[in-house]
Amino acid sequence: MTVLDRTSGSSRASSASTANPGGGAPALVVVAHGSRDPRALSTVRALLDRVRELRPALPVHLGHIELNEPLLPGTLAALGDTEAVLVPLLLSRGYHVKRDIPEMAAAVPARTRVAAALGPHPLLVEALYDRLLEAGWDAAHRRGSAVVLAAAGSRDPESRADTGRTARLLAERLGVPVVPAYASATAPTVPEAVRALTARGHHRVAIASYFTAPGRFATECAAAAPWIAAAPLGTHPAMARLLLHRYDEALRTSSTAALELASA
Repeated sequence: MTVLDRTSGSSRASSASTANPGGGAPALVVVAHGSRDPRALSTVRALLDRVRELRPALPVHLGHIELNEPLLPGTLAALGDTEAVLVPLLLSRGYHVKRDIPEMAAAVPARTRVAAALGPHPLLVEALYDRLLEAGWDAAHRRGSAVVLAAAGSRDPESRADTGRTARLLAERLGVPVVPAYASATAPTVPEAVRALTARGHHRVAIASYFTAPGRFATECAAAAPWIAAAPLGTHPAMARLLLHRYDEALRTSSTAALELASA
């Protein structure tokens, strides 16, 4: 987790909850990538409504890296100099998490900290599993079945490592091979992964959609499915819980670091 905080070590250590001066918790800013597909924005907004239902007293805001309003710099500027935790609605580490979001956060007065990417995490596996069941996955007939975990793709090796870890966790849950594949930037592509699994004798190959919302990549990957294709993660309840988990995790990490600094 990256911490960008303009408060002093002593003031950070004065409150275990790292609350705002007015007494409330730091705002949660969900950082979505942005998409030209209108379904993506509506899905993200619905997901934020689920987060608000789980924690009604928490201020929850949305900011996009690109393509959609509100853009992250505008969301942060509207917060003034209050505290906020930025939780990327992104499934792995990569350029956006490591560079784009911290740089945007550093350019505004708001006192911010950037939480970890959502994945890998067991809650994502829970959502992926349920989406496959909804699409028609039959756990009783695992023999001859396999899954392609379709992700956006990145040249960052840590991003690929995160996706690979999720594939392994999903394979453990399903009891069948799960191969990560990508819509862009790296190999294998989803059609390549499907062909490889078919050549190995898997006559039922499903696509697990490792995307946070509908969009071009998710649609293209689903079209390559020879059997069933699951829906994107979307508003699955586990997604809202995971956003709050990353928020809480960021606060705990910041509080621990502040206490260690104060006692040094």
